Amino acid sequence: MARYLTQEWTQLVLQETRDLPERRGANARLQYVLTGDNDVHYYWTLEHGRVTEVALGTLDKPDYTITMTYDDSVRIERGELTEEAAFAQGTMKFTGSMVRAMTLMPVMDAPEFKAAMARIRAATEL
Repeated sequence: MARYLTQEWTQLVLQETRDLPERRGANARLQYVLTGDNDVHYYWTLEHGRVTEVALGTLDKPDYTITMTYDDSVRIERGELTEEAAFAQGTMKFTGSMVRAMTLMPVMDAPEFKAAMARIRAATEL
């Protein structure tokens, strides 16, 4: 089990997403900011629908940034809250290029991505 938001977890994410199908033009640099007692920053980079980098820290010039509380992030990881519900409730904030974000929808809606995320959740200690 990889502890959530550790170096081991970032490697797990890369391992489980490495075989996603290529999707031309689905490129983005996503910054996540989790607020709470200790803010946590991490990011994902996708190139043609494939996750090429996941790391703790801050990106220079992300395409968009997602901000939420650490607790809401854990609820999403547990399946207690969906990202769509968090966004609709205003507990997840989005800043940046909506156009770039929309290019990732086919990636994130794909069965392969959903299966990878399920494997990551099953192997993550929260």
